[in-house]
Amino acid sequence: MSTAAPALKLGLTADLVDAASYGHAVTRFKERRIALPTFAQLTRPPARPDLDGLDPDAADARNLWRVNWFNGADRKTRVAVPAHVVLPQSLTGIESPVIVVLGNKFPMIRAHKVLAAYACLAPRIVTGQFDPTTQRAIWPSTGNYARGGVAISRIMACRGTAVLPEGMSRERFEWLAQWTEDPLDVVRTPGTESNVKEIYDACNALARDPQNVILNQFCEFANYLGHYTVTGDALATVFEHVARAHPSLRLAAFTSATGSAGTIGAGDKLKERYGAKIVAVEALECPTLLSNGFGEHNIQGIGDKHVPLIHNVMNTDVVVAVSDRATDNLDVLFNTAAGHEHLREVMGVSGALIEQLTHFGFSSTCNILAAIKTAKALGLGPDDAIITVATDGSEMYTSEREKYLSRHYPQGFDARTAAGVAGRYLQSVDTDHLLDCTANDRNRIFNLGYFTWVEQQGISRADFEARRAQSFWTGIRSLVPAWDDRIIEFNDRTGMAGAA
Repeated sequence: MSTAAPALKLGLTADLVDAASYGHAVTRFKERRIALPTFAQLTRPPARPDLDGLDPDAADARNLWRVNWFNGADRKTRVAVPAHVVLPQSLTGIESPVIVVLGNKFPMIRAHKVLAAYACLAPRIVTGQFDPTTQRAIWPSTGNYARGGVAISRIMACRGTAVLPEGMSRERFEWLAQWTEDPLDVVRTPGTESNVKEIYDACNALARDPQNVILNQFCEFANYLGHYTVTGDALATVFEHVARAHPSLRLAAFTSATGSAGTIGAGDKLKERYGAKIVAVEALECPTLLSNGFGEHNIQGIGDKHVPLIHNVMNTDVVVAVSDRATDNLDVLFNTAAGHEHLREVMGVSGALIEQLTHFGFSSTCNILAAIKTAKALGLGPDDAIITVATDGSEMYTSEREKYLSRHYPQGFDARTAAGVAGRYLQSVDTDHLLDCTANDRNRIFNLGYFTWVEQQGISRADFEARRAQSFWTGIRSLVPAWDDRIIEFNDRTGMAGAA
């Protein structure tokens, strides 16, 4: 970044910025006995006997130590390999194994976006950029990041406010109602999944108050760095675990819905380590990356109509668009008795795997369909694994499923309709709406971000352009160990070093 101000705005510093704010944070965390985990500890979590018996959904600061991928099925115990499912040909129709790493084992929100929230707030606290005693953390998103931010704020003893579209799932707002004390800390913006600019407009209005700190996941580089560091290593651990039973297996690709472009940052690590292609996924109804398109869709969790500032576009290999008609219908197939019967009796999917399908929310299924498309387009075989993440589980979309069934299957979802859904949306996945990126494609997508970030959000052209070079992305990674040093020093000052 060319000047200090943009660096601070985007979280790109490990320097002490404000001694007074830092002092207030030390006092607050000492009083509340809050110990902060380092990024290294989230990457390779230490044993924590003090977590035994602690409810993973409790508003307890000790749950910060569960903000990692190594929580067991009960979300309490620690496991050696992150929870995952390997999808076989009987379900996907392709020879390539699709490895899905499960995000609904994270604490408090049952989604991995709580990691992004911690990654954004913790460095600001330990560098004096955020005063938990006077300032309010503003968390803009289309759902899970906002919930993660509210949860992290609450257990880190500060005020957090969620900003999200009013049309998101009922379950998101029910959760927020339980975790916020002031109704004003849930800001509903117009529209649904695709209305990200309206979120930015609300944040710009809130930012007029200097006590409001906007932690915008779409331009907060700690989001990228947290996933590159923590999620990238977790995915590598899962792949190597799977590969032990299949020594000839190679990691061919990583598929990730772009969303805020935090999770897809893990692809940079997988590409460096294994040569995996990075596949960016979006909704066909709003094909922004694919064709500069626009529209609305219901794949909740992947906001669009813009290119996030933290998306390393020039390192992206493939762009895939998936229709929300597919994700809506497969959500019904995966979560109804008729759907289960068809999968088991007709397609030969095991009962054990069917039980795992509840771990797939809308964007999770989107990622899986993109993996199938990618395998077919690239001609991948049984020795070519594709890895992806299930951001959240189907429990976040019960109300959406009920509405969809009422609207599209008023006569009921039976064996005949289950067969039709499976045949159309799962067994007939094609390679349409897929772009194998050339240098011109990457430049076109990169340039598209100019209109959001330079013209609308005030990023300088020089700072915008700096991201075109891979040296920018490799350079900012040095912040992570520097933040860890700050966290260690902070814990020492609060007297919580022994608890860390």
